[in-house]
Order: sequence, then structure tokens, then C-alpha cells
Amino acid sequence: MNVRFAHENELDRVNEIRKQVNELHAAGKPEVFRPEFSQEMRDFIHEIWSDPEKRIVVAERDGVIAGYAVLHHVDRPENPVKRAMVYLDIDEFGVDEACQRQGIGSEMIAFIRRYAAEAGVHRIELNMWEFNKTALAFYEEVGFTTFRRYMELTV
Repeated sequence: MNVRFAHENELDRVNEIRKQVNELHAAGKPEVFRPEFSQEMRDFIHEIWSDPEKRIVVAERDGVIAGYAVLHHVDRPENPVKRAMVYLDIDEFGVDEACQRQGIGSEMIAFIRRYAAEAGVHRIELNMWEFNKTALAFYEEVGFTTFRRYMELTV
């Protein structure tokens, strides 16, 4: 397996996995996520690609992209409430459904950790949806801990 930064000609394949992630989110939180993977959503990967603060990581196995992550380098200045923060945010993360539980996600996280360390970034953040217990178990298994929660009250 080869984990590396994506090439632009691989974005269509990344979108195939993004569509799977979108379907999972739409099923788990239909009041938040749209079920269709629209042209606008497909085109959004090109906006991500063009953003100098973002990088797309892919895991390639046997010549096929099996997973992806969107990284966002965040450099937040100090304000009256919070200290300045520099961190790497994992905006999106997905492994093809047919390739899950085969170590691909773990290898992508290891790559991201190395990249962050080489970039002098000492914190990696991500957010995930509480309904996705499989993702939660995976993230905890690779070392993520909860430091903040978003809660809701529906009326």
C-alpha cells in the first residue's frame, strides 16, 4: 500500500469514496445531510484541491485509490478569549466500503501524523458524528481522544 498526496487526475475516484461517506452521513443524520451527491458536491473536491491551506491524502492499494483524507492547515490567531493555535484538521476521511478493516485507515493516520510532525504541527483535530460508532471506535483505536463535544436539543 502506498499512502501519499493525491494527484489531480485521481479526484474522480476520491469522489466515489466521498459519495459513500455522504450516503452514510445522510442515512445517519438525514435532517443535516442531503442524500444526493450533487454535481456541486462533486465539483467541491476541485475547490479543496485548489485551496493552498488544504491537502488531499490518498491510500493506493494495487493501483486503486482505497481511501482518502482532506487535511486543512489551520493557523488561528490569538483573540481575547483564545490563544493562537496552529493545527492540522482532518476535514474529511473515508475508506472505500469494500476495503474497510484492512489497515488502510490506520496507515493513512500514520502518514498524517508523520506529515504533521514534519510540518512542525503538534496537534491534529477532527470532528465526527456521534451516530457513527464504527468511526468513533476507529479514531479512538488510532489514538484520538475527545476534548470537546457538540450537543443538541431538539424541540
